[in-house]
Amino acid sequence: MKHNQPKDTEATKERKGFLKLLDGFFGITASGSSFRTEIIAGLTTFMAMVYALLVVPGMYSGSDGTFPYISFDAVYIATALGAIVGTMLMAFLAKMPLAQASGLGATAYVTGTLLGGSMGLSYANAMLFVLLGGAIFVLLTATGLRKKILEGIPKEVKVTVPVGIGMFIAFIGFQNAGVVNLHEGSIGFASFNVLGEVFSYKAAMGALVALLGAIAIAALSKWKVRGSILWGMLGSTALYYALIGLGCAWNAEGCRAVFTDIAGSMEDPFKAFAAWGRESVGQVFAKGFNFGGIGAGQLVVVIITTSLSLCMLNMFDTLGTLYGACSKGGLLDEEGNPVRANQCMLADALGTCAGAVFGATTVTTYVESSSGVAAGGRTGFTALVTGLCFIVAMFLSPIAKLIPAAATSAALIWVGVLMMSSVKDVAWDDPVSALPAFFTIAVMAFGYSISFGIGVGLISCVLVKVCTGKIRELTPVTWIIALLFLVMFIFTN
Repeated sequence: MKHNQPKDTEATKERKGFLKLLDGFFGITASGSSFRTEIIAGLTTFMAMVYALLVVPGMYSGSDGTFPYISFDAVYIATALGAIVGTMLMAFLAKMPLAQASGLGATAYVTGTLLGGSMGLSYANAMLFVLLGGAIFVLLTATGLRKKILEGIPKEVKVTVPVGIGMFIAFIGFQNAGVVNLHEGSIGFASFNVLGEVFSYKAAMGALVALLGAIAIAALSKWKVRGSILWGMLGSTALYYALIGLGCAWNAEGCRAVFTDIAGSMEDPFKAFAAWGRESVGQVFAKGFNFGGIGAGQLVVVIITTSLSLCMLNMFDTLGTLYGACSKGGLLDEEGNPVRANQCMLADALGTCAGAVFGATTVTTYVESSSGVAAGGRTGFTALVTGLCFIVAMFLSPIAKLIPAAATSAALIWVGVLMMSSVKDVAWDDPVSALPAFFTIAVMAFGYSISFGIGVGLISCVLVKVCTGKIRELTPVTWIIALLFLVMFIFTN
């Protein structure tokens, strides 16, 4: 594969000492890049995806803003450490200009399905499933089975998994911001009617900020502003506090409470590390194997299906990101596959295992890495710069806590928009493809469960193909995974 020759005169200088070693290790000059370009690309990637440090902890909060399972501080540090380890693995193992952090889809699965489900699972239990999913990913990557499994999943299910996850994530954003409200079994849109009896200024303000924030992010993305999600969130935060100040005119007490909370959040950043030490790190081993009253048979099925679901989510997410990001920077081989794909997958899987020990949800390659590649990043030095930025960000948790749920919800809604694109790849005019694809998306969003969506999609795919004489199109992988999900539906809640 040919690379463009470096235009930056810095790249053509003869290196000496440590810089020469770095250049040789990462292949910066050989790739047609330069230190300056790689640094800019690393900073660009960080700016584009640092929102994960704000959004992921927020997804663990309840609709009332409290953190019933684990504190914001603990999740913030765990997420930062997962991003650091995953991104550094990309830098030194895969030597690719890609960055990692806890995936929003996997976090939505953990918070919405595992912790929010009826089985009474704990945060430590969830981290055990994350660790097992990562271990399966390592095994599949090392043995080459990963490729066979991905090839064995029906296309109509495979391409709609990201769409369903996007809908799921957006729905969480709508709820957290109060754009939609769940109350006693009913669901409704936020009220903006200032003359209505149920109008609440604070509730309407949060919903309005989230919607305007999503619009702002879309506009910034259209204008190709780097870090559009981050800038949209910061703008939404400014608008939120401006509206809070405006509301002081008739609700001085509520206004005072908000700004008192702000003052209280500006604390010693090392308190976040203390919270992480108490609540997150090592919990997967300390309490992860305590499943309470779940029966042994039910537990085995839950462990297998949940771990496989997290593993598949990670594989689908990473593979799509690799193709998308690498295609923008000429990082594809002669067959059109990402270069060093196995090393990238292994970095992803190992990052997930390490992240689970730290207390972070599944670590995956972020599509925002494309921004760094577009800025000229071609080597692992880009990832190294991004990882160093995450190290600095670990000490900024007090500032991060100032970002309101309305602002992070705007990011969640926009991520949902981004994940809709693959819906066009479904053959909607073919009922055999359309039904499993629709079930996958609908059950994820309406059933509030990512794993259930995958399971129903696969089971319906098997049944509809059997009924239409297309049984030969079903692979052993599809049969096995569909059967496992069927057993889960029959023997678990």
